[in-house]
Amino acid sequence: MSQEKNKKTKFRKLVTKRGTLILAGRDAESNEMLIKQVGKNEEVFHTEAAGSPFVNIKGVPKKGDIKDAAIFCAKYSRDWKKNHSDVVVHRFKGKDIFKTKDMKLGTFGVKKFKRIKLKKEEIESWKCL
Repeated sequence: MSQEKNKKTKFRKLVTKRGTLILAGRDAESNEMLIKQVGKNEEVFHTEAAGSPFVNIKGVPKKGDIKDAAIFCAKYSRDWKKNHSDVVVHRFKGKDIFKTKDMKLGTFGVKKFKRIKLKKEEIESWKCL
């Protein structure tokens, strides 16, 4: 897998060993941009705790892509950086994301989601390169 920064959009970029493109926001502004480009049936991830990138799998995920995207999300989260313990990530579709005018930059609501609990060991041992 390889990871690089896309300077134009400020997204983190991951191409899995299966060839799937996964994008992640770097800050509130890039999270906002990332969500705007998500397809309605594309997979999106964010940690249960605040302070995480939004992560988007482009297209249809292949076997293993869901786990890679969830760990990619957790690895760059505030929760992981502060606690270095298990992290809960929410998985949802683009069509389930909403924003109201009172929500601050980079913040979104989600209508329905699935929870993925990642063990500390899974996050520590994951290699994205």
